[in-house]
Amino acid sequence: MKKYILIISGLLSLFLGILGIFLPVLPTTPFLLLTAYCFLKSNKDLYDKLLAHKVLGPYITNFTKYKTISKRHKAYILSTLWLTIGLSIYLVSILWVRLLLLAIAIGVSIHILSFKSKV
Repeated sequence: MKKYILIISGLLSLFLGILGIFLPVLPTTPFLLLTAYCFLKSNKDLYDKLLAHKVLGPYITNFTKYKTISKRHKAYILSTLWLTIGLSIYLVSILWVRLLLLAIAIGVSIHILSFKSKV
């Protein structure tokens, strides 16, 4: 039973991780790492397929083994983050919400930039 719960959890987190690639509000990396963990503990074949995926596999491997994010991914993450936060700040008229959004964007940017870059 535990195995099936982990597989379902892994599939759900995979869906959210892929969705996070396109929606800047959802973090991609934590969901993909959770997917890898769930698959590793429940189904080695799913884990191997995940790591063999041409896009997601290297992303997960680089992060888990080397704690790196490629420069291209950093640029995409930061530009999407600042575009959406900037639009939100523009659309919101409440000052404290604007300041909160700005603080979140700065915090996330610092966090992303703190990881080593891989070409």
